[in-house]
Amino acid sequence: MASDKIINVEVAYALPDVQKIIPLQVSEGIELIEAIKQSGILEEFPEIDIENSKVGIFGKLKKANTALREGDRVEIYRKLIADPKQVRKERAEQGKKMRKGSGTVKKKTDT
Repeated sequence: MASDKIINVEVAYALPDVQKIIPLQVSEGIELIEAIKQSGILEEFPEIDIENSKVGIFGKLKKANTALREGDRVEIYRKLIADPKQVRKERAEQGKKMRKGSGTVKKKTDT
């Protein structure tokens, strides 16, 4: 349900080494997916699989048909390379091993 009123939004996508934010003027009420398509970001980053990518506004997941409002920042999320829960679990296990293997730690005293 786009109207004749023009609003300002941004479309953002980030890779580990580069971030792209495209300012865009669109009709008020435009759907999130349409703003992504109008931004030209899909041509700039052909690896984006928009049909299977998660999208959101300011870090909150949204559906592709969400109507945009003035100032919204549309974000296209990449798939995670590693599961953050698994990474934290592995770090915790490594920390336990280090504590078990390390002897007592002597405190430095002032003389």
